[in-house]
Amino acid sequence: MRKLIGFAALALFTLTACGDSEPAATPSEKGLTVVAASSWEAGFAKAAGATDITVIVPPGVQHAADYDPKPSDLAKVAAADFVLVAPFQGFAAKLKEAAGSNAKVIEVMLDNAPATVKDQVGKIAAEFGTTSAAQTWTASFDTEYAALKKRVTDATGGTPPVIVSQAFVAWAADLTGAAPAGVFGPEPPTAAQLSELAAKKPSIVLDNSAMPGGDALANVEAKRVSINNFPDQGYDLLAMYRANADTLMAALA
Repeated sequence: MRKLIGFAALALFTLTACGDSEPAATPSEKGLTVVAASSWEAGFAKAAGATDITVIVPPGVQHAADYDPKPSDLAKVAAADFVLVAPFQGFAAKLKEAAGSNAKVIEVMLDNAPATVKDQVGKIAAEFGTTSAAQTWTASFDTEYAALKKRVTDATGGTPPVIVSQAFVAWAADLTGAAPAGVFGPEPPTAAQLSELAAKKPSIVLDNSAMPGGDALANVEAKRVSINNFPDQGYDLLAMYRANADTLMAALA
């Protein structure tokens, strides 16, 4: 009898020890909750593998960086696992404070240049524990971006346009196979800067849909193309690239 009791106790101890030694569920296994300051950060989060994403700034708000979060917005932040913000957003400090000790705040470099996007998505995925999903997305991104760039460069007829661009959308020039001949903003260009930009004789001016500044170049004879950095309500970065490629092709036609 004593042997049986001893065996049972040993078995119970073994099962308990095995249970204690099991690894904790990773964020990707338990389902992480992400709050993104805007649909731009949400696009990065989705590409990194997140599926439960709440956005603070409603899509379509023109000056997202100046948005003033409501108390209900801050309550969402407090319940999140991760909060994604950009340093230049004026309300970033409020989101960090609302996150407290419960959520991890990740600062995102918002720039749609392909190399930057892939770098940021990889870093975010490392925090989420979703690196495999991010790698899958990155492979599809490389394939689709190359196809979009070919379509746009084919539309140029082999002669890349001369482009001047607002600073935050200069990445879009790459789709045409050209580098910007000049960049303006985000501050209003001075008279001397306007003269320098006009001297480039651009055929296209890339303007930022969220903070237009191309009107300052009204005397420059060139097509205005409005580039939108923000994904729509689906938070699909690839859809954002497709839409901007279509806009560029229409201007080049």
